[in-house]
Amino acid sequence: MINPRQLKIKDFDYPLPDERIAKYPLAERDQSKLLTRKTDGTIGEDLFINLPNYLPAGALMVFNNTKVIQARLHFHKSTGALIEVFCLEPHTPLDYQQSFATCGAVTWTCMIGNLKKWKEGVLERPITVGGNSLILRAERLGMSGTGHEVRFSWDNPTVSWAEVLDSIGELPIPPYLNRETEDTDLKNYQTVYSKIKGSVAAPTAGLHFTERVLQALDRHGIERNELTLHVGAGTFKPVKSEEIAGHQMHAEWIAVPLNSIERLLAHGAQCIAVGTTSVRTLESLYYIGVRIRQCRDANREPNEDDLHVPQWLPYDYTKNCERPLTPREALEAVRDYLRDNQLEVLHTATQIIIAPGYEYKIVKTIVTNFHQPQSTLLLLVSAFVGGQWRPIYDYALEHGFRFLSYGYSSVLNYDALHP
Repeated sequence: MINPRQLKIKDFDYPLPDERIAKYPLAERDQSKLLTRKTDGTIGEDLFINLPNYLPAGALMVFNNTKVIQARLHFHKSTGALIEVFCLEPHTPLDYQQSFATCGAVTWTCMIGNLKKWKEGVLERPITVGGNSLILRAERLGMSGTGHEVRFSWDNPTVSWAEVLDSIGELPIPPYLNRETEDTDLKNYQTVYSKIKGSVAAPTAGLHFTERVLQALDRHGIERNELTLHVGAGTFKPVKSEEIAGHQMHAEWIAVPLNSIERLLAHGAQCIAVGTTSVRTLESLYYIGVRIRQCRDANREPNEDDLHVPQWLPYDYTKNCERPLTPREALEAVRDYLRDNQLEVLHTATQIIIAPGYEYKIVKTIVTNFHQPQSTLLLLVSAFVGGQWRPIYDYALEHGFRFLSYGYSSVLNYDALHP
């Protein structure tokens, strides 16, 4: 069995010319190319609007309904220096929705651009929100992991943090696009089904979906379901260590409704995942179920830390467990935990890393874009296709596919590649 800790990241490299990185989406999202891989391993292509033709009728398809926030804020010091404050995740209040609804003051973990020019003091800028003039202040409080705690306050108790961000924040687009955010990105860099604010990067596999594709899925008998993973800036973090063991995954906050667990169980504990964010959430559910079961077998109730999925848990569990739980048993454990605690939604965090050597538990088909060289997202795809990622990417490069966030898509089947 492959030990993912010993994998060399250089083995997941490929040449990606800048001109192959899509800087803008197509005018019609669903007219993008779709790479397909048949059950005999043959690679072909179609248009994304025809995606339903490559999916089994009656299957469950899971989408990440997170919404990208306008997370970049700009301040000028009295000296004229420009300071960019990039809001990553809430600190106080810790809950995303509570934070967005808070009026008066919040604290967020942030990245700071031009930090050397902001060693002390409070930054201020006048802003207008809904016709109200107010002063927004930013104060550094200290470090929080690799980020900075920043307290934002404003002098109007009727204005919420969400309204402040919507009024003056800038939508963060990926750095590899090498351009400034434009007005069109406010629409283009959101999925049509986005609902829950919190991400600083879009779940880009979903950008190809249009209302007519969703309607075509419905006609094909595909059941649609949603969960939430708020994508952090860490999704762009390159693997800098030679071996994967040296790379630390950032924690990602997830929310999975009880209804989603029940629908997964009704579909045999398997589904189609739209994008790598949905994949990480769905596969994490298995290991959350494992940890709940372990706690209850030890006659104690799981606490908040028990529900967190550490980076290497999947590999350590498989290595040390005589009889791993089935996917159904794990999902039943999650369902029972939610019911017993009268919870409608599971809220927790995952640091799961999916790399060759990983055995998928729940996801049987992935709809995904083409990812950066030497990235954890490419590792995830490689694990899904039995290590045979290179023929897929070679085909895409040779046949005019556009890459990364605004690029083209693929539909990959796990069972077909792992008989």
